[in-house]
Amino acid sequence: MTNHRVTSQDVAERAGVSRTTVSLVLNNVPGVKISPQTRRRVLDAASELNYVPEAAAQALASRRARIIGLILIRNPHQIATDAFLTQILDGLIETIRPSGMRLLIDIVEPQHQKETYLQLIQAKHIDGIILSGPRYDDDALSSLLEVNFPAVLLGQIPDSDFAFVDVDNRAAANSAVAHLINLGHSRIACITNAPLSYTAALDRLTGYKQALTENGITFDSELIRYGDFVIESGYRQMHSLLASNVTMSAVFIGSDTLAYGAVAAIRERGLRIPQDIAVVGFDDIPFSRYSDPPLTTVRLPAGDLARRSAEILSQLLAGDEPESKQVILETQLVVRDSCGASRSNRRMKLQ
Repeated sequence: MTNHRVTSQDVAERAGVSRTTVSLVLNNVPGVKISPQTRRRVLDAASELNYVPEAAAQALASRRARIIGLILIRNPHQIATDAFLTQILDGLIETIRPSGMRLLIDIVEPQHQKETYLQLIQAKHIDGIILSGPRYDDDALSSLLEVNFPAVLLGQIPDSDFAFVDVDNRAAANSAVAHLINLGHSRIACITNAPLSYTAALDRLTGYKQALTENGITFDSELIRYGDFVIESGYRQMHSLLASNVTMSAVFIGSDTLAYGAVAAIRERGLRIPQDIAVVGFDDIPFSRYSDPPLTTVRLPAGDLARRSAEILSQLLAGDEPESKQVILETQLVVRDSCGASRSNRRMKLQ
């Protein structure tokens, strides 16, 4: 990753024009005769280099827009059923409202991740962004670091310099699967919450594997299926497991939303929960305590994740150095009826 910030001179050299011409074109100075061909070369060069004009950068730094962007790395159809997202929104709005800031939500589809975020933040006049659902393969994120744009990840990318707020997904998944093992299960299936290009999905699968290894259970790839955020993918992947006739007595699912779909698939096969298949989810969205049976799940501190990320971003916007730019929050395993455990021990704090 380079720390070189693209300048108007870089644009001028790429376009084969003077720096003055670049300034005249990008600032759209009236009354200046510049040919359409030259104007197009300058604009194309600026786009190719992801150039942020100084004037725009200064406007962003001054926070005149008073807008924070929540950027979701998803396809639009994956947003509608995301109950965890509503909790994040509540926490963000609650935190930024007293300061008079507004929240703008935008979606960057994974297939367009090579496109820069700089065009987005310029077009929307965003002061800073909170990015939810970072991916290992999102090379365009480096552009935000290169121009020192205020940004906080909800989630994390290993070995990056981004500020982030997250949970220890590996440890949380490990404890959830270890709970099933302690209940006597050794054939435990896993459905991820998302493709493994998403850091949280890979970390939860890694935690699942670690729990098996630590308890002397051989990993079986036939017990793994890969979800895609929405309830339908939980339903399809659970049906796939059941149709494969693999032996299993429990399933760990990387999100509660997918767990609801999996529960429907299990029941369609005439199986009982937890007597035939124990189920453990992840997130503890509000409906999980009222599902049938109530869902055992890992509780994420959604409100705290949102509040801490907004607080860190506010400090960055003010030019202050946050006390901690990389924050890991605690999770809880909430034990309910879907795993078949005794009602006497309802909560276990994860280490």
